Amino acid sequence: MHQSDTNRWKPLRSNFVRRGFGALISLAAASAIAFAPFAVGADKTKAAAASLAALEQQKLALAEFNSFIGGWRGIGMPRRGSRAGAWSETADWVWQFEKNSVAIDYKIAKGKLLQSGRVTYNPDRKVFLLSGTFADKVRRNYEGQVKNKKLVFESKAADGYVHLLTFSRVNSKRSLVLYQKRRANSRFLSRVAEVGYTRAGTSLAVEGAGEIECVVTGGKGTMPVKYKGQTYYVCCSGCRDAFNDDPAGVIAAYKLKLAERKKKRAKTK
Repeated sequence: MHQSDTNRWKPLRSNFVRRGFGALISLAAASAIAFAPFAVGADKTKAAAASLAALEQQKLALAEFNSFIGGWRGIGMPRRGSRAGAWSETADWVWQFEKNSVAIDYKIAKGKLLQSGRVTYNPDRKVFLLSGTFADKVRRNYEGQVKNKKLVFESKAADGYVHLLTFSRVNSKRSLVLYQKRRANSRFLSRVAEVGYTRAGTSLAVEGAGEIECVVTGGKGTMPVKYKGQTYYVCCSGCRDAFNDDPAGVIAAYKLKLAERKKKRAKTK
């Protein structure tokens, strides 16, 4: 081919190449746009699956509180073995399932300390979280772990003190909540109060039928236990263990319950 013919075809070849690459780029862009919804959909599916997995992990961890779920009757005592300053309260533990979280609410009526709390679980840090509101309107946040079969919560230092809450399950009818605090620079724990709970609706010994009453739960007493030469009765091995752990406290709470029962009888006469 003549040199002049070659030069004449150069602009046409260049134009063809530019158009070809432009077409390829347009095709790639169109493909990306076409498949974009599928990519976004896949991302949403993965995010939804991850969210469901996190919720399930929270639920499984919070199942540690299953034995607390329901209503309870409690007697609070600032000092062990003494009815001075004692009070009665009721508490209710309720599961809360929300769109993006799982929690357990803890609500107390007529209590002198904690009034309400929400327990959640942080799966990344593997800790329980409790946000509580007290009778004096103070709000306190705790972090907790299971220690020696007890749920132990500890706050960060505030007002110069670190506050602790310990939830103990004695048996299906009995639980304890111990309030303690320590100075921020000390390990010594001082007792604030303890609330002994009996599950609401628990069958009691029939009054007036000559049945012996369990000093721990009020159930039918079948097992004798002793303290300072005096014999008392409990209904099961769990109540026996609770009595042996704190006989003075159990007896004081039982006597307070008898006194309240006596007052109610007097009002109905």
